Amino acid sequence: MESGKTIRIFKDAVAIVTGGASGIGRALAEELARRGAEVVLADMQIEMAQDVAAQIQASGGRAKAVQINVTDFSAVERLVKETAESLGRLDYIFNNAGIVFGGAMHDLNIDHWNQVIDVNFRGVVNGTKASYEIMRNQGFGHIVNTASMAGLMPNPLNLPYTATKHAVVGLSLSLRTEAAHLGVRTSVICPGVIRTPILDGGKYGELITRIPAEKFRKLWEELHPMAPDVFAKKALSAVAKNKAIIILPSWWKILWWLNRLSPTIGMAFARNRYARMRKEFDLQ
Repeated sequence: MESGKTIRIFKDAVAIVTGGASGIGRALAEELARRGAEVVLADMQIEMAQDVAAQIQASGGRAKAVQINVTDFSAVERLVKETAESLGRLDYIFNNAGIVFGGAMHDLNIDHWNQVIDVNFRGVVNGTKASYEIMRNQGFGHIVNTASMAGLMPNPLNLPYTATKHAVVGLSLSLRTEAAHLGVRTSVICPGVIRTPILDGGKYGELITRIPAEKFRKLWEELHPMAPDVFAKKALSAVAKNKAIIILPSWWKILWWLNRLSPTIGMAFARNRYARMRKEFDLQ
């Protein structure tokens, strides 16, 4: 493995993207490849990941797909070590894999909670821990964790997801402070609403609510979802600048600022939106 080097932005960098087969992960992988990075797409959906890798290769980029369950630390550690050893370095890991079970607290069972905690938080911890050891030893690297605006403010009807995203924000900002003197960067991406499969629950999640799917999508449309490719371009530009918290679309920063200024305002915004949904859809 190379030592005494510095991080590459992004030409000839080596990057792992978990959840790379679809949505934000796919868009990040494609944009990384366009910017000259060699990308490892890690995902449970191996056929989809292989298709994405093949498309990247056909466009002149460098990519490969690996099937992995991010909740398995041994598998994640093995992937990180093999990547760094075979390619000589690890510049980036994007801990992006995530799932959602949306619904009211009384509609969610403990299995829903455990699955979301395992993927959304334990998966990020696994990727962070495994890559940090490599990056600390080589003296450079950037850990980029995908959280959500739900990790910065209240988000009713989505408690497991919201709790884990708050945890990802706390982990990322704390490690950023701890690891900076070692040359290891840490950023957390907090998307607002991005047009990805997770808006409908995704492959491994589910929207456990009595709101009809088409009406639920209409609620998301009111928040003007950003296209994944646009998101990836803007997110990677912020990563290149080593931003600590990356909020996209940028207008969501207004809600973040208001919530920081007064958490009461953030709670009022969430409460009013929830009250509207309860009334419109006769939720209990």
